[in-house]
Amino acid sequence: MHEKFILAFVLVFVLQTLLPFLFDFNESVLIDWFSLSGAFALLFTKPWSLLSYALFHASFSHIFWNMIMLYVGGSFFLNLFKPQRFINVFILGVLLGGLIYLLSYSLFPVFSGNRASLIGASGGVMAIFIFICTYMPFQEVRVFFFQVKLWQLGVFLMFIDLIQIPNGNAGGHLAHLGGGALGFYYAFKLKQGTDIGRWFEHFITYSRGWFGHKRFPLKTAHKSSRKKTSGEQFTQAYIDRERQKKIDAILDKISHSGYDSLTKEEKDALFKSGNP
Repeated sequence: MHEKFILAFVLVFVLQTLLPFLFDFNESVLIDWFSLSGAFALLFTKPWSLLSYALFHASFSHIFWNMIMLYVGGSFFLNLFKPQRFINVFILGVLLGGLIYLLSYSLFPVFSGNRASLIGASGGVMAIFIFICTYMPFQEVRVFFFQVKLWQLGVFLMFIDLIQIPNGNAGGHLAHLGGGALGFYYAFKLKQGTDIGRWFEHFITYSRGWFGHKRFPLKTAHKSSRKKTSGEQFTQAYIDRERQKKIDAILDKISHSGYDSLTKEEKDALFKSGNP
């Protein structure tokens, strides 16, 4: 899933670069239509911009570093969870990053009169990355020549964004902080057993029905109409509970000791469970 996201962002960046050249118009015309303006009132004229701003990037270095972080964070994430949860965290990170940017430019006097606009997938990328840093904080990774724990890397990234707000690109840093806050809270609540993105997942499922996601039965396979007895239902429920207990114990171990601490049997069990 993270590779599909990266491919989509790269494709948009290529089109963003080529179309103005081929059809002889200013790139800013295209960007203005999809970017998120700092003026809250303009959100009502471009409501799609609360999501579409994430599709575009200001430069090659902008998209390059975003995609590197998305690849690394997404690889960790999708070793543990289903693609749908990746989508939940990423999109909600984009939304909260955009809202933090909008609120900051509307509330703080220092930004008054600033005609800035926001583009870039950083809010969603940071949500994925900080989610992983929160969910498995003691997992060690190599950064250049140093071994660091994920929680240390997450704190460092958030601190850098915070102190750089006065030094330029304030909107981008605010969006990073908003996405990071979403990732932290999502992982924190998930470790307590609550999926705060479940409502978004249901919304996506419901929306697909409105946009023609219908199933047309071409073939009908034989399906037994025999209902399970109460004894069979009880047995199946017991098996499901025991399987879930085992998976929960593995996820707790990852949270405290990192993915590499798992045995081969535990990794196989996590994989067979369908990556919850």
